[in-house]
Amino acid sequence: MKMVINMQRYFAVDKDLNISDKDKHHIINVMRMKINDKIEIVYDEKVYLCEINDISKKDVSYSVKDIIDVNNELPVKVTIAVSLVNEKKLDFILQKCTELGIYDFILVSSDRSKIKIDGKENKKIDRWNTITKEAAEQSHRNIKPIIKGIMPIDEVSKLDYDLKLTCSTKENEKTIKNVLQNSTNCDRIIIVVGPEGGLTISEEEKLEKKHRYDKGQIFVKVMAGFLALLMVIGTVFTIVAALI
Repeated sequence: MKMVINMQRYFAVDKDLNISDKDKHHIINVMRMKINDKIEIVYDEKVYLCEINDISKKDVSYSVKDIIDVNNELPVKVTIAVSLVNEKKLDFILQKCTELGIYDFILVSSDRSKIKIDGKENKKIDRWNTITKEAAEQSHRNIKPIIKGIMPIDEVSKLDYDLKLTCSTKENEKTIKNVLQNSTNCDRIIIVVGPEGGLTISEEEKLEKKHRYDKGQIFVKVMAGFLALLMVIGTVFTIVAALI
């Protein structure tokens, strides 16, 4: 069955396809839906076409009418490890990267990070996960990317990926196009992106020293900042899609 255009999508909180109270509020008070209106509910990457049976001021009931055979996810899973830039920019990064198809996120505490957590990590991560969830619903993703946590840049080196890319402002680095065209069996890719001004020389040296795997840590030449991140992501998806 083909996906219905512009149908509102929600992610279920359990296998019984229940949605959150916040999503019910959205259906009732924002979308102002009525009985017989249809919604899409996603659970475990499957999309269910549901019809509203009853609706009140605080609750919504619905039943499954069909399973929508569509998957908007790439077979390649790309993780973004992004430095803690200022909060407004980070919100934008999480939203747009989710819409572009990023699988999940790691937030990196670097020397030039702009956000101070100050013991509020869980509260901030909950808020950022809400941003990625809503962006995934709006862009009709089959998954909602999660924030895996906040870690120092040294810890990123211990993570296991098929290919690791670090955005660098150094001269004479490889281009991301050349790297991907010469890489094989890269089902899981991580891209490390520094804040405005990029990673410090010391941080890049740490990554270069500690990130040596069988396939190696590769530094790619890009400009610093968020525009570079979008360019890198777009290039990754374009080339990977052409290779699969």
